Amino acid sequence: MTGSYANRVNDLCLQIGLLLLQNGAEGALIESTTQRLGRALHAEQVEVTILANALIVTTRTTENTATAVARCRDQGVNFSIVTAAQRVMIDVENGTLRSEDVSARLSNIDARRYPDWLVVLAIGLSCACFARLTNSDLAGCAVTFVASAGAMAIRLKLAARHYHPILVFGITAFFATTLSVPALLYKWSDTPQTAMAASCLLLVPGVPLINGVSDVLKGYINMGIARWTFATLLTLASCAGIVLAMALFRV
Repeated sequence: MTGSYANRVNDLCLQIGLLLLQNGAEGALIESTTQRLGRALHAEQVEVTILANALIVTTRTTENTATAVARCRDQGVNFSIVTAAQRVMIDVENGTLRSEDVSARLSNIDARRYPDWLVVLAIGLSCACFARLTNSDLAGCAVTFVASAGAMAIRLKLAARHYHPILVFGITAFFATTLSVPALLYKWSDTPQTAMAASCLLLVPGVPLINGVSDVLKGYINMGIARWTFATLLTLASCAGIVLAMALFRV
């Protein structure tokens, strides 16, 4: 294996690992997928170091060693990209994808996303259903639907403008609470407190929390602590937005 080929294999391993890290994959999946791709491309050993905002990949052969580092810019959570990247690795293992085509395939992965109106509708319905499960009346469910759907629309607009996630969560929590406050002030519902609580469920940072626990249990301590810290900051920002709205309207 020539030095240039070893460098190319290392770059491909870094590319797929970075794609997984940017889109919410857990540490064990990032490492195993990167190593499997390297071995499928005839590397003898692939070492992966995962950091909170960077990825280091070292590829070793009998004659050459290549190391590359790349900074990770968070793209949110998109498991369709994670799944597509794994399929690329499997195709290389099965011999149906040549090494020359791996980079192009990874670069052309379509970041399929649901349309904003569908996301807003689904969030509104899910929060309203949760309110109903916690014994909210129908009026409270309607308030929850409007408040959570409106808050999600605001969150999507802010995220599209690349505001910091902590700021996005704080502002979204403020508007979610504000939109549900009239149910309490004007007694539109017999369970306004449930509506206020359920309308903020869209702000629960589930993926970072789950991945944080998974990473810690599987030995990726630094990555797990980083994800837990970020999820905690998002939760604190949401709490600040809720408290600010409640203080402003004195409820």
